[in-house]
Amino acid sequence: MERRDGFDHQRMSVVPYPLVDAALSRPATRRIVVTDAGHFPQANGHARHRPAGAPETIVIVCVAGKGWIDIGGVHTRIGSSTALVIPNGVPHSYGADAEDPWTIWWCHLRGTDVPELLEAAGVSAAKVTMSLRAVDRATALLDEIATSLERDTTPARLLAASGMAWRLLTQLAVDRALPEDGTPLERAIRYLEERVDGRVQVPDLAAMVGVSTSHLAALFREATGGGVLAYHLAQKMARARRLLDTTHLPVAEVGRAVGMDDPFYFSRQFRRTHGMSPSTYRSTRKG
Repeated sequence: MERRDGFDHQRMSVVPYPLVDAALSRPATRRIVVTDAGHFPQANGHARHRPAGAPETIVIVCVAGKGWIDIGGVHTRIGSSTALVIPNGVPHSYGADAEDPWTIWWCHLRGTDVPELLEAAGVSAAKVTMSLRAVDRATALLDEIATSLERDTTPARLLAASGMAWRLLTQLAVDRALPEDGTPLERAIRYLEERVDGRVQVPDLAAMVGVSTSHLAALFREATGGGVLAYHLAQKMARARRLLDTTHLPVAEVGRAVGMDDPFYFSRQFRRTHGMSPSTYRSTRKG
């Protein structure tokens, strides 16, 4: 028999609709509001069918067991360390696997900024699943959300839950943006970070990680917003800032430490990045 809730040791909090509406009218919480949250352990028989979708965006994190989702006529199996993020209004059905029912943490969200955060996480009606590398971090946030709403639903608690929900969605976006270990992009980034004091030829780097030069450039543009050499320069400038802030090395020595032996060239690159010379940067009060 299919069930919506009522599982052993479950946790579930539902914010009354008038309080949700009030939160959506307040400047501090109108951008994102948690309307429901909970934890369903080994949710045998769990299933939901929403032919017209839900008024809220639904976030589900599967931490153990298996489940499934039907959306847009496509049936997808769900395993552990997987998130489902279903935008509001998207028709869907989902549920626990009959033999190995999932354990899930979940919350429902509303607010003006939710669509933009979903876009940053790569979520759309056609793509609602994502693998999580930081599943413990996501479940910790969902646990905090559920705990906060269990205590009460005062404006302060709803504000706290809003902040945690923001962190949750941005964490999903970060998981999508950062390269997975062992991929060509991750290996290329690690190579560049380990050679901040050197020069790199993009074709040689592409060959080393096993992709074409054009494909490597496309991977960097998607992940960083710029090219391979722009990323390497950003790493050099970050190292230069640290040395200027934490050492008394002469500017020329700082330049050499990031692979720029010509001090005039280093100063030009630093000024182009920071809008000031290395000496001015060093003398600027920070912190």
